[in-house]
Parts: sequence; C-alpha cells; structure tokens
Amino acid sequence: MTVSDVQAAEKQLLGVIHRTPILTSQSVNERTNSQVFFKCENFQRTGSFKFRGAYNALSQLSATQRQAGVITYSSGNHGQAIALAAKLLQIPATIVMPDDAPNVKQTATRSYGAQVILYNRQTTNRQELAANLAGDHLTLVPPYDHPHIIAGQGTTAMELIAEVGELDLLLVCCGGGGLISGCAIATKALLPNCQIIGVEPELADDATRSFHSQTLQTVSNPDTIADGARTPSLGKYTFPLVLAYVDDMVTVSEAAIISTMFFLWERLKIVVEPTGALAAAALLTGVVNASEKRVGVIISGGNIDFNWSPK
Repeated sequence: MTVSDVQAAEKQLLGVIHRTPILTSQSVNERTNSQVFFKCENFQRTGSFKFRGAYNALSQLSATQRQAGVITYSSGNHGQAIALAAKLLQIPATIVMPDDAPNVKQTATRSYGAQVILYNRQTTNRQELAANLAGDHLTLVPPYDHPHIIAGQGTTAMELIAEVGELDLLLVCCGGGGLISGCAIATKALLPNCQIIGVEPELADDATRSFHSQTLQTVSNPDTIADGARTPSLGKYTFPLVLAYVDDMVTVSEAAIISTMFFLWERLKIVVEPTGALAAAALLTGVVNASEKRVGVIISGGNIDFNWSPK
C-alpha cells in the first residue's frame, strides 16, 4: 500500500464523510510545552473514524456483492460504520457483536437497519463465527485488516496535515492497526520527518509487544475499558505496515485513560470514549514527551455509554 491508495480513498469519500474539526487548547499547550492539534473523529458520522474505511470498502464492491450483502464482526464502532455505509449504498448488512458491547453501540447499529448477531466473547471466536455465517454468499468486511479499510482511515491524517501543515509528532490510538497504518502511510509520504507513535492500553499491549519484538504477538479478551482496543492482534496487512511506517509504540494505564477522558470532557468540552482517548492519554500523562514540538493527536471516537462508570 502507498499514499496513492489513501488519496484514492479521499476522492471516494468526498462529500460523504464529515471533514472533522481540529481543536486546540492553550492549557494543553502550556501543560505539555508544545503546540497540540486534536483531530476530532468523535464528530465523524457514526461517531468515529471507522466510517471512513467502511464506506471506502463498501463503495468498491461489485453489483453482485452489493445485492448479496455484507457481514462483519465488531465491538461497535466498525459495526455502526458498516451499518450506515450499507444503508447509504442500499446493501444488506449483518453485524456480529459481543453481547457486552456498550448498549449505545448496539442500539445505533440496529438503528441503521443492520441485523445484529450477539456472541459471548469468552466462548466464541468472532472471526470464525462471521466466516461461517458469511459462507459463499456474503462478503466479509473485516474491521481493520483490509486495504480499502486502511486507506480510508488514512484520510484522517491527510485532512489533519492539509489543515495544520508541518507536524513533528503524530499520536494515534491502536487496536487492530487500521487507523495507525493508514495514517502512517499518509503522514510519512507528506511529512517524512514526522515521528508516528501508536498508543495502546497496558492491558491490551499486543501491538506494542509485536512492534518491539518484531514478532506478531496476541492478547485474549483483555480486561480494558478501551473496548475498541480489545482486538487479539495486528493483522496480515497491518502488522507489516506498522513495522514499516511507525516509529514507536507505547502503552497507557487504565487510570490514565479515565483521567484523560474527564480532562477532555472538562477542558475541550468534547465527548470522547475510552479508546478515543488513548493517544491524548500518552501525551497528557507524560508517557510521550512532546516538549517544543508541533503535535497531532487523533481523537478516534466518542461513542460512550453514559450508563458506564469507571471500575
């Protein structure tokens, strides 16, 4: 994959996605001794960056594939994104979701007209379940390990750079690696000297271990509040892309995630879900030192269940 794939996705998404806002905060700049630009994908359609990749992937299906329908597996944000993209493109959609996914994500997915099939993440392999349900009929669109998904997610960084220009550092949350892979491809093409750092929860650190060991590592149903980062591992596309384009991977604690969510709510006045706060947490808690740098931070989503409370 190259930046041309991301540029093609940008054209495919023109007039469909929201060009999400970029926020700044004097208090954040003073706290970090840097100039920080928050790319707010919590304002994207369906409340996360996932709509970019979902629409890019579905819009390129053949007429036969569209008529038959699509299926995916998702803890919520990708499922919502596929459901809305499918509705817009008049494609039947089935979403396999864990039964403990936040109710707000389950409800939103159904509201777009998709069929939702719930499973127990402790006893069922979601990929196997989705593959079995797909059979030879439905097109399986995975949540992150797909070229068109990755390219669509990369448009997030392209928009950020187009608006703010030079960056010394870009911080991106990481689950399965689709967002960071796409953003890293775009950023390294446009700003070769920009350092790209991925951020995971300490309790779901498979990508960080994979990056530092250069060997694919896995994690099984990690008990992190960042439900979008509970993916078992990087994928066959995203693992080599992370190794090729990302400069470092770090982790943040559950306490850091929670405190950052509240800080963003209180200071920037934006609703951010736990996974969406990962990159900001690395900056605001000092895991990453960005002193005297221009820093981009991807806020990946805002789909939080307001019945949720910290453990």
